Amino acid sequence: MPQWRFRGSAHVFDAGDLGAEFGPASVPGTASSLDRHLDAFISADAVIVASPIYKGSYTGLFKHFFDLIDPQALVDQPVLLAATDGGYRHALIIEHQLRPLFGFFEANVLATGVYASSADFHAGRLAAPDVRARLDRAVAQFGPSLLPARAAVA
Repeated sequence: MPQWRFRGSAHVFDAGDLGAEFGPASVPGTASSLDRHLDAFISADAVIVASPIYKGSYTGLFKHFFDLIDPQALVDQPVLLAATDGGYRHALIIEHQLRPLFGFFEANVLATGVYASSADFHAGRLAAPDVRARLDRAVAQFGPSLLPARAAVA
């Protein structure tokens, strides 16, 4: 199994952890912790976006976060889409919900999305070999998307 090598920094957050100021926020610039996460998300060289599935779609907090982003802010940004659920009945969420959302933003969505159910995890870690292989393929697809950014820095 390939090992991912990451050089640089990462900013990881959960929309559920944004706090009480997130819910009533209707424009950026009104909540300091939210603005920090929005700025990191928009300025990232690449992002991995994942959502649990709730009633057949991504969660309301997930949608609210993207409601606060300018439609032009994610143009050409490489995005890996992922979703989780208790079973496989919502496995097409990536194709029918997430991909259209990022199409609206004109993001560079990777060809491979990653869906995992609760059965694919053991002791809190991804254990299913087929899902791990799909994740490896998806992460490998970031490479060509990031080359222009690295070349510009060099």
